[in-house]
Amino acid sequence: MSKVRFGGGIGLSFGNDFFSGSLEPTAIYQFNRQFALGVGFNFTYNSQKDFYQSTILGGTLTALYNPLDFLQLSAEYQQLHVNRNFDSDRVLYEDDKYWLPTLYLGVGYSTRNVTFGVRYDVLYDDDKSIYASAWAPFIRVYF
Repeated sequence: MSKVRFGGGIGLSFGNDFFSGSLEPTAIYQFNRQFALGVGFNFTYNSQKDFYQSTILGGTLTALYNPLDFLQLSAEYQQLHVNRNFDSDRVLYEDDKYWLPTLYLGVGYSTRNVTFGVRYDVLYDDDKSIYASAWAPFIRVYF
């Protein structure tokens, strides 16, 4: 088994007139069958109809733990740069740029190289967050 694996994840969150999509390429070092640590890059796009659009770029540190072959627990710290543009015809908010930390704790079902699951941002802030909810589904693939 190669110690370095490449892959990453995709994320989607949506609701009434809201969309968020993310791509997160990652490289991990597989210490053994249970533990892995990695680094990655994050790109996210969000939009809410007649309200705003945002583009987010950042870095990610990832820790993965598989207590059982089919169960994966994860912790992901991200430091993100947010560029948010509001629809000036409809809202009174000003465009803004800022740094946003996130800390996701997740659980997923693993089968071979793919994990499907859900994660929760314990640092979620309604005023600054770029996501509709602290909860987000994910698909993670490593080769």
